[in-house]
Amino acid sequence: MKTRAVRLYGEMDLRLEEFELPPMTEDDILIKIITDSICMSTWKIAVQGAKHYRVPNNIAECPTIVGHEFCAEVAEVGIKWRKEYQAGDKVIIPPVLYYLGGVDAIGYSFPDIGGDSAYALVHGHIVENGYLIKVQSQAFFSASLVEPVSCILRGYKATYHLDGEDGNHVMGLKEGGKLAILAGCGPMGLEAIDLALHGDRKPSLIVVTDLDQERLNRAERIFNPAAAERNGIRLIFANTADADELRRISGGAGFDDVFVMIASVPVVELADAVLAFDGCLNFFCGPTDKNFSARFNFYNVHYNQRHVSGTSGSTVGDMRDIARLIGEGKINPAVMITHIGGLDAAIDTTLNLPKLSGGKKLIYTHLNLPLTAIDDFGEMGKTDSRFLTLDRIVREHNGLWCAEAEKYLLANFSETD
Repeated sequence: MKTRAVRLYGEMDLRLEEFELPPMTEDDILIKIITDSICMSTWKIAVQGAKHYRVPNNIAECPTIVGHEFCAEVAEVGIKWRKEYQAGDKVIIPPVLYYLGGVDAIGYSFPDIGGDSAYALVHGHIVENGYLIKVQSQAFFSASLVEPVSCILRGYKATYHLDGEDGNHVMGLKEGGKLAILAGCGPMGLEAIDLALHGDRKPSLIVVTDLDQERLNRAERIFNPAAAERNGIRLIFANTADADELRRISGGAGFDDVFVMIASVPVVELADAVLAFDGCLNFFCGPTDKNFSARFNFYNVHYNQRHVSGTSGSTVGDMRDIARLIGEGKINPAVMITHIGGLDAAIDTTLNLPKLSGGKKLIYTHLNLPLTAIDDFGEMGKTDSRFLTLDRIVREHNGLWCAEAEKYLLANFSETD
């Protein structure tokens, strides 16, 4: 079986190639990948190559397929799994295979499977350990985003507080507490807002900061503070990096939970400065600098019982929880997406990701399509009427990518465009 995929050969060396997948065995499942959302982690492995701890040393001779935020449909099922899976099932896979020791990961370590590919082989050990997850989703893109959203949920689950006199750890966001999401109007920040507003644990106050007013305006348009108020949550968007102002907004005592969404020393130190008694700072973002550090007030760690937490990735359980919330219509990961493109756009998009404006870049692996901003559909429609239809559809959905737009795209665009 031939596939077309983006493979990693070394530092800044990604190649779009067609090659043969190994023959299927009775343990294998062949999947047709439809969507892959490009993650900053993929940019990191492209920059670091074999220096990255999840990438094998021999990639120059045995390249790996990149991409891990994908959704696929089952194309062919080996004999062993024909009772559990059928052709056409929508499936997702957690990238980190913890049962192998927690280092090997899909999109980093394997030559036969990754998100930036037309087809891939799911070997039996992945299925046997429960990592091939069937999802009920109207759209491929929303299932593709289960993985990054589940990383946010893992961060929310990992934050913790102490329960009064006994001092036992109570895991998760403080119910009815005050939450600050700092530098929170990027794609992951937007979904962090969505999950805090509509997840299983709700704060009473959410303050979202950013120093880009345009991004703040978009976030406030997507998440209406009046609608949040009706749900019992006060939602505030603030263009500030001033600790005194943030403490004032909190009511004076500071925040029970503070999430740091970018690897920035001033933002980390701001988070430390606005923590309340028994507050927890979650360092959510992953820095590329192994020596990244910032000052932290350890007087307050002792006397004000302040905590720090951090996580990388998510678990199978987190992905199942997020798939449920999306399936129930409680959260909408479309808020993260600002661009779409075909597999031919994946390499340039990945290598230049930090320089590109906007949020998530979504790749449709069976299409040829330049990376295109959703906001530019109207302009693109002047030369290609298909984009006028896409523009109309997304404007009817608050300017967001949606299942209707995806359905139209897959029916009207192709690999030969």
